[in-house]
Amino acid sequence: MIDHFNLPVSDVARSRQFYERVLAPLGFRFVAQDGAAVGFGADSWAFGILRTELPFPTLHLAFIAPSRSAVDRFFDAALAAGARSNGRPGIRSDYDPNYYAAFILDPDGHNVEAVCRVASASRGE
Repeated sequence: MIDHFNLPVSDVARSRQFYERVLAPLGFRFVAQDGAAVGFGADSWAFGILRTELPFPTLHLAFIAPSRSAVDRFFDAALAAGARSNGRPGIRSDYDPNYYAAFILDPDGHNVEAVCRVASASRGE
């Protein structure tokens, strides 16, 4: 339903470096920069960061992960890049029996999640 989304950030260079590392396990890479906006995606701009003056509200954003191991790699990459944990990787059965997710807080305090909804027996890992 959504073609792309831009997240407000206070420091584009810091956030670009952070998201390049964090999104790699999910199959996203840097694709373009347009002034104070930087885009990431598999082939085209699907997620972006945009320099915005403080204060701005913190948001919750969830990325689809292709596997549970990709969720784990996302979480590890985020912590290595300086994120704070907001929920270790694991099943969130109160959401759905197959909802495997991890949550981190990015450099601006946004709650960023990676989620895989594929049952563990058919994860393809």
